[in-house]
Amino acid sequence: MASQGQQSSDIDQQDDAGKNPSATAAEAGDPPQSSSEDVESSSNAEMSHEELLLTLQDAQTKADEYWNQLLRAKAEFENYKRRAERDVENAHRYGLERVAKELLPIKDSMELGLAAADGVGEDSVKVREGIELTLKMFCSLLEKIGVTEIDPVGERFNPEYHQAMSTQEAEDKEPNTVLTV
Repeated sequence: MASQGQQSSDIDQQDDAGKNPSATAAEAGDPPQSSSEDVESSSNAEMSHEELLLTLQDAQTKADEYWNQLLRAKAEFENYKRRAERDVENAHRYGLERVAKELLPIKDSMELGLAAADGVGEDSVKVREGIELTLKMFCSLLEKIGVTEIDPVGERFNPEYHQAMSTQEAEDKEPNTVLTV
């Protein structure tokens, strides 16, 4: 084993001698150049190569970091955009819902007034026509904003669609049946 290690170091020395111009010049009989300059220039060349390699690796690492940051920022922006669209949609939906909740009692009062006007007399015909016309305009406004009327009288109570105001007992109806709207 020692002979193999010695042979490889001899080969390395021979290779170095072939690459080093001052060694070949000294062997040829030329005056030797300053060996410290050769060592510095070869170490500078090696150092430059190593520095370049380190700089390249550092630049690659930074480029990878910046790429990951870009991808994260892009994903964050897409999420922000989706959230903003959903928020706007919810604002429209719940804004209309609030307005509709405020308008529905007015509609109920108009319907009650219309029912009360039936029993008053001849003057009630004009009042009734006015209330009917106002009620029609009001119903068309509700339809324009997406509120549709459902009439669940006689159907089973569904808490997803119905809101109970009170409960009443009815012998001829099943429990949890909508009696009036």
